[in-house]
Amino acid sequence: MSATEPPLLTPHGPLPTGGTVRPITRWGTPVMHAPQQRVTAFDDDLRSLVADMVATMYAADGVGLAACQIGVDLAVVVFDCPDASGQRTAGVLCNPEVTLPEGKDRRLDDGDEGCLSYPGAFVECARPDYAIATGQGLDGEPVEFSGDGLLARCLQHETDHTLGTVFGDRVSDRNRKKLRKQHDRAAEDYPEGWPVSAAQ
Repeated sequence: MSATEPPLLTPHGPLPTGGTVRPITRWGTPVMHAPQQRVTAFDDDLRSLVADMVATMYAADGVGLAACQIGVDLAVVVFDCPDASGQRTAGVLCNPEVTLPEGKDRRLDDGDEGCLSYPGAFVECARPDYAIATGQGLDGEPVEFSGDGLLARCLQHETDHTLGTVFGDRVSDRNRKKLRKQHDRAAEDYPEGWPVSAAQ
């Protein structure tokens, strides 16, 4: 970290550490395309799962990850993502819900978006430029995160995963074709089991 970088914000506590990197589940796998089970047990098993999610997210150089992306049918996400100013925020959200601006406060950001479960591909995906995400933390306590820029996109993208939606569902047929071509061209860089091999 350079002297000019702001400190990492963890308003509801640090991300769990010590997890094991797991292979990332790809689009097309059933768990990726169905609403996830709500988290009801806030226990050591949940903490272990979240630690694995964090380890996997960092190994894949991602800014967010949902449990379904490591094949687990559970509505939980982790993230470590910068906002429009470059300020990073990290956290855990169980059973997340997103609130988006409406009316005159609603502005769309049509920036590029990608997904670790469809690696190597990015296309424009219009989303509101500000988001508030609420849910529960690792102990079941209420948590809330909000932000603009990439953080707003990340909160929406990861919450979508818990609802069985991938961002490819939100783009035009033309952009889906573009995504597919990019993904296929990059396939050799993301072999089966990735990012486990990258972390070894």
